[in-house]
Amino acid sequence: MIKNYIPVITIDGPTASGKGTVAQLVASKLGFHYLDSGALYRLVALSAINNNVQLDNELELIILIKKLNYNFLGKEVYLNNFNVTRLIRNEKVGNNASKIATFKNIRKELFKMQIEFRKFPGLVADGRDMGTIVFPDAFLKIFLTANIKQRIERRYKQLIQKGFSVTINDLLINFIKRDIRDKTRSLSPLKCPKQAHLLDTSKISINQAVNQILNWYTKN
Repeated sequence: MIKNYIPVITIDGPTASGKGTVAQLVASKLGFHYLDSGALYRLVALSAINNNVQLDNELELIILIKKLNYNFLGKEVYLNNFNVTRLIRNEKVGNNASKIATFKNIRKELFKMQIEFRKFPGLVADGRDMGTIVFPDAFLKIFLTANIKQRIERRYKQLIQKGFSVTINDLLINFIKRDIRDKTRSLSPLKCPKQAHLLDTSKISINQAVNQILNWYTKN
């Protein structure tokens, strides 16, 4: 490996494919830093809600980003020194985050923030364009997927456990809309990066997925 090169593992995939959980565990196993890129978009979405900023007002959203006071402490996410880990995981914030992700200048601002996470000894980054746009030189690229039935069941359990009221039908509608939006947007659409390993988590456990990625990493 080239001296001073900081290895990056990118894990991209659709909503509730398991990429967040898998990425955190891989980062923990390797002692790497972890970037949940989706959390940054969710923080902007939550900040927009809190400040009554319309989602189609790109200029005001960029002003919010420049003033964003956030911090990641392990699995906890803070906004203006308040723990918002639970708040950013509700479906309204998630849907709004997907909408603002279509703006070119917002993606540019968050791109600057994302690349700052690349620090020694390494980084595991999950999202939708980590391997295609943000870290195209990643040491290892993974595209995580699962059938929509499994994805909905996972998200339903997550939300119910966190105390959110949601129905399977609502999730199905939201997932279909979000998948279409993510895959068809003109800027950084969700797609499998070149030279990425495709990993379907529909019928394997989280630990099996983690072990497979670690195996690819050691052999890469």
